Amino acid sequence: MRKNLIASVAFLLASSTAVLAQSATDGKVKIGILNDQSGVYADFGGKSSVEAAKMAVEDFGGKVLDVPVEIVDADHQNKADIASNIARQWYDTEQVDAIMELTTSSVALAVQAIGKEKKKIDIVTGAATTDLTGKACSPYGFHWAYDTHALAVGTGGALVKQGGDSWFFLTADYAFGYSLEQQTSDYVKASGGKVVGAVRHPLSTQDFSSFLLQAQSSGAKVIGLANAGLDTSNAIKQAAEFGITQGGQHLAALLFTLAEVHGLGLEAAQGLTLTEGYYWNRDDESRAFAKKFFARTGKMPNMIHTGTYSAVTQYLKAVQKAGTDETEAVAKQLHEMPVDDVFGRGGTVGANGRMIHDMYLLQVKKPSESKEPWDYFNVLATIPGKEAYIDPAKSGCDLVK
Repeated sequence: MRKNLIASVAFLLASSTAVLAQSATDGKVKIGILNDQSGVYADFGGKSSVEAAKMAVEDFGGKVLDVPVEIVDADHQNKADIASNIARQWYDTEQVDAIMELTTSSVALAVQAIGKEKKKIDIVTGAATTDLTGKACSPYGFHWAYDTHALAVGTGGALVKQGGDSWFFLTADYAFGYSLEQQTSDYVKASGGKVVGAVRHPLSTQDFSSFLLQAQSSGAKVIGLANAGLDTSNAIKQAAEFGITQGGQHLAALLFTLAEVHGLGLEAAQGLTLTEGYYWNRDDESRAFAKKFFARTGKMPNMIHTGTYSAVTQYLKAVQKAGTDETEAVAKQLHEMPVDDVFGRGGTVGANGRMIHDMYLLQVKKPSESKEPWDYFNVLATIPGKEAYIDPAKSGCDLVK
């Protein structure tokens, strides 16, 4: 009798331990989407990224480890201090397990530093600087959709091969712009080209005239727009007013996505070369996802939106495999698990948190070439992930040394 009682107690204890091991630490899994929802990058990611995150949760079944998954979101207004305050509140008092999207490199760097301090996961899909997986890397930080090196290899490399061997940069005056200009400059020089000058402009500037006149007078064959969102669109529109492309100079939109092409229109955007990690009209799987996304948002997804869907999905897979939402266990799975979804086919994650996947060199179609709404790109080339991204061992991240 005594032996049976001891055995029963032991069984119950073991069962309780197993249940605790296979559970969320606070009875739920909560993911925060923090991005620009009202400013220059609102179309770039914005509320559409929030919808992509919700789609991922729904497609996963709405639960993980038998507990509900909740998505919360906030607008950081492209200000690192606002983003930092939100991140601390989410982590400290609102039981948020991971923060994702993080458009704007200065914001992403600030939030990743907080995550490193508090041992919380962040997955960046909206920001571009390679510092996230370089000197500012974190064992809990991941960089998912693209980065400035991949953009430099794609768009910069293509234009140098086409004879664009002299460059002048119009650069957004913050971390993302500096990184994109530096990465592209390095690639242009390594390919035999030269950089003849650069000028920096404030984020969300409305008047590019003085900057464009400097670029025009430089005589550079290529004017590299090291900016994004409405800044790029406005620069392109104003460049047309100055007759820059008619004068023989080429505009390189170094970070330009489907969303910005749609806003600018094919007439103005035709012929632009750009690089994305995803194109909705690539194949049947991409089209099926895009159709579902369009039904919710009224737009087709770019790489930020689909990358956010992928990041949320992979995080939930990692929680499921780890059997807990405890940070160390989930981060371990995120580093080890392959990525294979509508965005990151055959993707792998390096020790520095960089998700390595193929990128696509795209050219904007002429209006006469477009067969249906949102049919904007010709796919010029697939850039293998190993070419697009810096080798994690050479990234400058202490985690891989």
